[in-house]
Amino acid sequence: MRALLTLLCALLALPVLGVLAAWFGFDAGSAATLRHQASTVLTGYVVQTAVLAAGVALGTTLLGAATAAAVTLFDFPGRRSFEWALLLPLAMPAYVLAYAWTDALQPSGALQHALQAWAGAGRPLLPDVRSLWGAVILFVLCLYPYVYLLTRTALAERGVQMMEAARLLGAGMRRRVLEVALPLARPALAAGVALALMETLADYGVGAYFGLTTLSTGIFKAWLVMDDRIAATQLASLLLLAVALLLAAEQRAQARLRFAAGRPTQRPDARPYRLHGRAAAAAVAVCVLPVAFGFVLPVAWLVRMLWLEAGSAEFGLPLARFAEWTAASLRLAGGAALLATAFALALAVVLRRRDGRAGGRGQGLLGPLAKLVGLGYAVPGAVIAVGLLLPLGWLQQRWPDAGWATALTGTALGVIWAYLVRFTAAAQQSVQAGLARVPASIDETARLLGAGPLRVFRRLHLPLLRRSVAAAALLVFVDAMKELPATLVLRPFGSDTLAVVAYNLARDERLGEAALPSLAIVAAGLMPVVLLSRALRR
Repeated sequence: MRALLTLLCALLALPVLGVLAAWFGFDAGSAATLRHQASTVLTGYVVQTAVLAAGVALGTTLLGAATAAAVTLFDFPGRRSFEWALLLPLAMPAYVLAYAWTDALQPSGALQHALQAWAGAGRPLLPDVRSLWGAVILFVLCLYPYVYLLTRTALAERGVQMMEAARLLGAGMRRRVLEVALPLARPALAAGVALALMETLADYGVGAYFGLTTLSTGIFKAWLVMDDRIAATQLASLLLLAVALLLAAEQRAQARLRFAAGRPTQRPDARPYRLHGRAAAAAVAVCVLPVAFGFVLPVAWLVRMLWLEAGSAEFGLPLARFAEWTAASLRLAGGAALLATAFALALAVVLRRRDGRAGGRGQGLLGPLAKLVGLGYAVPGAVIAVGLLLPLGWLQQRWPDAGWATALTGTALGVIWAYLVRFTAAAQQSVQAGLARVPASIDETARLLGAGPLRVFRRLHLPLLRRSVAAAALLVFVDAMKELPATLVLRPFGSDTLAVVAYNLARDERLGEAALPSLAIVAAGLMPVVLLSRALRR
């Protein structure tokens, strides 16, 4: 079992290693390509990516911290409802949000015409969302829940108690919030921003649809349009370096979070501060606006788009094909969820058993490889696609009759492999968190009573991990349903997924037809949001 898991970990780490290994063959041709990119497009890619990341970091910090502080430190009408409603934008992929707001704000749209008629203006009053700053706003609306969730968790531990202590010492409300409560959540805030930035760097749908020149769109242009493998590899390496730096910052923030999150002292008189009047209205507005613009209004507009398109004579989306696309998405996402969860469960149990026997020193090669696989969630889909195709191209050159490329590119196996590389980390985190809550003494007692490893797993671990395993499978399933970049490159010919169909229709400006697959993706994304909100309430 250990040898098999080690081999699987090595295979899942192959894309990242493939991108890095390409630099070992750096020659004069590679240097010329790098100089050409540096003199033409590289500066634009880096600058626009940096501006996009800086805008998203600032926006998610402000919006995530403000909403988390509002629902945790204060009491106002509707606070209980906003605690879970603020998570709803997590179900909305950024590219789906882009389709909805592009159709709503287009100059020839009904909304612009209504505003022009009301104001008596002869030009559109609302700005064009297809811009760099429009992309920043959309990403902030989609990704602020990462910051909100982690910051809220940190503030809930001792924020109210520290606010009450500061009040007794004579500190004003502004000072209590800015100098007492929010500094407690600074590591969680940094971790949430890092996660939001990794999702931003991994995006391809919004950048391609808005015509942005980011590193992610540059990788696809170099590989698919220019057919330049070297240029795509160099851009993928730069993107991988940026993600690695963000991941290091996130891990550092998580390490600091452990020291900042000690056991709080519960006080029955420490309650959220009750707001009245304008202050309560401002808190409600802070919570309503991101939910409205990030989920409610886009979903309502997608439903409107679908209703108008279905009632027209030009509706060209074949429902029979939609069923095929849905089935393909379910097969790929379901297969990835099943395999990723099973792999994460086996890996966690084996590592736990070897740690118990060797005092934490018996992992061998499996431990480091498992940590490398755990980084896969931070790797963008574009980098994974390039990292998979590079080793396959090398193998095809060495053994042209072996059929490596035909077996793993343009097939369901290649897509599921990419999904496993990208999302096994999510399953690992859920399963390992559940297994950490199972006392090691249970394993020792079972072994002393003569139970073998298989029986301990089947009779003890599996029943206790049922909820964690279900959560892991659900998270991987929904993430795979939304994945676009890797699917776009590696999908089987003639078998599209809902994400690919929605992107292709939106790219062809058939936004009304793109509404149906987009709504299906949003509906799938609601499942983990509901699960997460229930867990937070408990």
